[in-house]
Formats: sequence, structure tokens, C-alpha cells
Amino acid sequence: MNALVTGGAGFIGSHLVDGLLCKGHNVIVIDDFSNGREENISGALLKYTSASRLFKKDIREDLSGIFDQGIDCVFHLAALPRVESSIDEPLKFDSVNIQGTLNLLEHCRKFNVRRFVFSSSSSVYGEPPLEVLNGGRGISEYYDFPKPLSPYGLQKWAGEEYCKLYTRIHGIKTVSLRYFNVYGERQRIDGAYRLVMGIFASQMLNNDPLTIVGNGEQKRDFCYVNDVVDANILASEYLIGKVDSEVFNIGNGENHSVNEIASLFGCLTTRMPERVEPKCTLANNTKAKAILKWKPTTKLEEWVPKWIKDIRSI
Repeated sequence: MNALVTGGAGFIGSHLVDGLLCKGHNVIVIDDFSNGREENISGALLKYTSASRLFKKDIREDLSGIFDQGIDCVFHLAALPRVESSIDEPLKFDSVNIQGTLNLLEHCRKFNVRRFVFSSSSSVYGEPPLEVLNGGRGISEYYDFPKPLSPYGLQKWAGEEYCKLYTRIHGIKTVSLRYFNVYGERQRIDGAYRLVMGIFASQMLNNDPLTIVGNGEQKRDFCYVNDVVDANILASEYLIGKVDSEVFNIGNGENHSVNEIASLFGCLTTRMPERVEPKCTLANNTKAKAILKWKPTTKLEEWVPKWIKDIRSI
């Protein structure tokens, strides 16, 4: 397979590049390096295949010179992340996250690329129903309608809808994967786009107290990055012969509070004011298990202590 990975120098994207190369696929990477790092992937690209290439490009640009190389599947991970940042800069985020996705789908149409795997987000759901908040069930693709609380969540939902539209109108086979909070090696511990574990790690290394928003009882479903890679590859294989656009939750199906995460670091904590965010995320992942034959393999509470030991030793 000739695979194109957008955002391939980023945290999740670089792991996907590794996974595809290990399976013998040729990989072309697009990244503008606003968040990605060349060192994440350059070694892997050189090690596995000379046919793989890296392009410093914005996904809103004319990409004809890349698409005319013959692409079998696009894995679209490039995006401006972070809910809070999208609230502060909605126009900037909209341009990348919606127009960029549409530009890629248009290139797929023009160059007859038949498979498109879109990295969406659990942010599309917004605040979950009461039974999810109470731990009675996970949020489901089948009967929980998206109600995003941020421009980022809305933009990811718009990307999903564009995927469905291009499947219906142009026959491009699309899958949208709604990632719940992704963690793992190479997650950022510096910069503007760190998530909670990266923020805690940076504070720990600087001997600062860990900053907890509100009461810290907001819960998140965390999914290991290599499990997300498996979901992407399984989705691309599922699209062979399929015609309908599908959406899948990619989460562990269990969640942890921010206070629980902080306790794994064993540091002093301090409190910050509450902000607009869901109180809980919890994936019902039965659809991905049944259709994609995907399953999560790694538990957060077992991985984090090993990671903390590793980053302390650097």
C-alpha cells in the first residue's frame, strides 16, 4: 500500500508511520512542523524504505505533486488540537481543521484515491448524558448525537460529515475514528499543545506543583497510542470492499479522574479555576471491537509509572 500520512511527524502520526513501515507499506508524510518534529520519523523513513518521503507542507496548499505519485490510502491526522486554544482562536482553527480536511478530500477525488481514514475526536460529543456521567455506560456512536462544546469539537464533527458526503457523492471510502485521550511515548511535555500528562510531566521535572483544574474529579478515557495505530491500520483494511462511511470510538472503555492521574506522579498539587470542558469521557468501544476486530491492549495505570521513570532518567 502507498500510504499518505498527514501530520506524520506528530505524536500519533509518527507512531502510525512506524506501524505502516513495519508492515512493509510505502509511506509519504506531510507535516508543516507547527507541532510535529522531524526526529520523530526521519530514522524510521530511512531505515525501512527509500520510497518513503517527507514533505513540509500545509494541508491547505495545492498538494497535486504529492497525490500524483499514486496514493492508495490517506490517513489524515494533521490538525490544530486543543479545545481551549480553539475557543481563543476559532478562525485559525477552522481554517486548518475544516478547510484542510476538505482540501485533502478534494485531492482524493481528483486523483482517484479511494480510501480515507480521518482522525476525529471524542470532543464531538460534548457533555455526555447523565447515565454516562454516572458511570452506567459508555458513550456510543449509535445513539449519542454529537453536541460539541468547542470550535475544535465542531470542526472534527464537520470533518466527519465531509467524509460521509464524499462517500455518498464521490464513492471515496471513508472511516472516522473518534479518539479518546491518547497517551504514549513521544507525547509532548513542552509547548502549547500538551495534554494533561505532558503538563504534569513538565511540572514534575521543574519541581513545580501539578496544576489541577477545578476539583480534579473530571474523568477521561485514555487510549494508548499504539492501540490508536492499530485502529488506523485496521480501518484502512476494513475499507477494502466497503462503501458506506463509518464512525468508530477508539477508547479503552474505562476512565480515570485527573486526581487519579496526578496521584501517579506523587507530587504536590495546586488548583486552577474551572473551565468549559466535559465532566466525563467514557467510550463504548463495542462497535470497533465487533467490526474492526480492534481491542485496546494497554492500561494507563501500568504504563504511566514506567514512563515517569524513563523521563526522570533523561
